[in-house]
Amino acid sequence: MAKATPTKPALWSRAKSEAKKKFKVYPSAYANAWAAKWYKGKGGGWKGGNNKVKKKNASKK
Repeated sequence: MAKATPTKPALWSRAKSEAKKKFKVYPSAYANAWAAKWYKGKGGGWKGGNNKVKKKNASKK
């Protein structure tokens, strides 16, 4: 599985820096989600990778 990488690394670095200022604990799920939303709002994007969780086979007995 390929790792998702930011299309604008400098902007992503700034987003992480802003999150570190805003949240007491970094990295955390809330801080990373906030940083990703901020980054995408400023025009950033992602290439490669997939963050979807694979479903387990439910019909297995």
